Amino acid sequence: MMNEPGRPIRIEPRWPVAITAVAILFLLAVLPWRIRIFPLWVSYISAIALIVPMTAVTLSTAKGEWLRVERATTLLFCALAEGATVIALVRLLNAMVRGSMEIGGNRLLTSSVAAWAMNVFTFSLLYWQVDRGGPAFLGRREWLFPQEGIRENAASHWQPNFVDYLYLAYSTATAFSSTDVLPLTSRAKILMMLESTISLVTILAVAARAINILGT
Repeated sequence: MMNEPGRPIRIEPRWPVAITAVAILFLLAVLPWRIRIFPLWVSYISAIALIVPMTAVTLSTAKGEWLRVERATTLLFCALAEGATVIALVRLLNAMVRGSMEIGGNRLLTSSVAAWAMNVFTFSLLYWQVDRGGPAFLGRREWLFPQEGIRENAASHWQPNFVDYLYLAYSTATAFSSTDVLPLTSRAKILMMLESTISLVTILAVAARAINILGT
């Protein structure tokens, strides 16, 4: 299976992706049970379903088939994780508006930080699978990285890895825009707008309210 004529697929290490999935599970566990949308066992099962094909991609000889399974499970995991993040934010905002004492200032602050981090980690996984059809690089390019414009890297066929997408997600959540990575398609721009909006709501609404409560 080739991504360019005569050039085999590069199988990048999956351990950074696995660590990110485990981090999302930990952050889900930090959220108060009152604002969760799924029980924790759903998250555990989805994480296992994500890690198994990643392991198979690395160890199996049928990499093409396992790459397709990995893509499907990663996208499903992202949908579940981001859905949990958005619902948690909605419930936190509702608790703020109602002045509920069930979620105190400390819990509100930690929950907002957890939701922000989950947003970054989830979108890094999503960008990793959306760009160029996933890590096999068989689809169209959605983002242009600055390294691709450097002559030495272009000559050596430089390709982004998961850490590059993690940086893209982090910079989008903190700067609310792309920094050195250029979105090339409408889908890429919409995804970055969505991530920025969720991050903005988390920082300005929930975190600001939590700090205000702690300061009184």
